[in-house]
Amino acid sequence: MKNFAIIGAGGYIAPRHMKAIKDTGNTLIAALDKHDSVGIMDSYFPDADFFTEFERFDRHLEKQKRLGNKTDFVSVCSPNYLHDAHIRFGLRIGASVICEKSRLY
Repeated sequence: MKNFAIIGAGGYIAPRHMKAIKDTGNTLIAALDKHDSVGIMDSYFPDADFFTEFERFDRHLEKQKRLGNKTDFVSVCSPNYLHDAHIRFGLRIGASVICEKSRLY
């Protein structure tokens, strides 16, 4: 079982990622979105931690890593112009990153 985090949990594509995580027997441990109306997340992972502020999300995942609960994958579902920063964040915390499309310059 792998641990996942999602950035952009309220986005158009995020429910597909959540379903895939659930269907493959993995766990969503944390999610981030600037809007807190992400009800779909509760139907897949009611125990996942949810954040509306990037700094708190970052701090939470770093703390989990120190406690031995490493984030294996970060799924980037944020707007395209944020992909670069969110991919780099995932790599910095030692996770593999899933991003369906991105233009890195």
